Amino acid sequence: MLSGLLGVRLLLWIGKTIPRPASYEVMQAFTGAEVITDVDQPGDGFQLSFTIGKTKRGEYGLLKSGALDHGSRVVIGVLMGATLEPLINGVVFHQQVSPGDRPGTSTLTVSGRDVSVMLDLEKKDDAFTNHRDSDIVKSILANYVRFGIRPPYDDVTRTADTPPEIERIPRQRETDLACIRRLAKDNGFVFFIEPVTMGLNRAYWGPENRIGLPQPALSHDLGSATNVRNLRVMNDALAPIQAKGTYLDPMTKTRIPIPPLPSLRLPLLTTSQVSARRTERLRCTANRNPARAVSALVAEVTGAPEAITVEGELDAVRYGRVLRPRRLVGVRGVGRSYNGDYFVRRVTHRIQRGVYTQTFKLSRGGTGAVAPGMRT
Repeated sequence: MLSGLLGVRLLLWIGKTIPRPASYEVMQAFTGAEVITDVDQPGDGFQLSFTIGKTKRGEYGLLKSGALDHGSRVVIGVLMGATLEPLINGVVFHQQVSPGDRPGTSTLTVSGRDVSVMLDLEKKDDAFTNHRDSDIVKSILANYVRFGIRPPYDDVTRTADTPPEIERIPRQRETDLACIRRLAKDNGFVFFIEPVTMGLNRAYWGPENRIGLPQPALSHDLGSATNVRNLRVMNDALAPIQAKGTYLDPMTKTRIPIPPLPSLRLPLLTTSQVSARRTERLRCTANRNPARAVSALVAEVTGAPEAITVEGELDAVRYGRVLRPRRLVGVRGVGRSYNGDYFVRRVTHRIQRGVYTQTFKLSRGGTGAVAPGMRT
């Protein structure tokens, strides 16, 4: 459906079980959409806004149609030129009606989360005897094929530790999503579900990936090449941490210290990395075996924020594409100290008739550009 902006079209699919292109009635009532993808949140979210009117019986027609009822599947994407860019495959779980005092001023706002919300609805009590953490994750994901999370689960990173039954039996006493995220945190990993195309999803469980070709550069104060505004760069020296701990040798009952360990997060190339000034001491490592104690320390360091963050607003038309989270992007026009590649942590898409903007948050661990140029 046309968003009113030349070269950019909004794609909105809705359905109870299988999403299909939204009806004419729905698109006529549509006024705006917002999609938030945030690396640091449990799942991605969306919000759709509509104008609504009453039928002769005094009912709101769009609500009565059931198209946007709780549990409805929603797929949002944009067509930029000839390129299809899926933004979210989600599920509706919240409605807000704001009645107006004049015709055409009543509004309906529906919100929801990506399909990971379906993994977060039921607390369970299960045991996984002789299972690696990665095997547990694959076993859980196999129950959600109907939501477009398709096997084989090649993006689930294999873990090495297989606890023998006589030593430890992994248990789940939370929802599937909470269990997967707990196991990810224990290993210094991340977990997310992102759309591959309209209605099909990819589940990733593994180290934060910082390898690959950066997205085209975000340019500030570079004349006709400028595509960002309201740019802010922040440098927090207290954000990074190092971690220490000990584990107890079961034979000698001796406490063995674990030295500070590096993060699993691959550092981006800069001329000067910001050193950790704070030290965390973990108390949970004493009763773990060496492998799990080391994993806990590495996970603590990996999960700490990075020192450098960049926030701003992107003109989607000038940029000519969708800025993707969980990938690299170049920044230029902010001085040698802060030019260079960053990791995209959050992108918020706001779409209205005639307007499409993307606000973003980026991060990295050091200052000083290394590469002489970047992709445009």
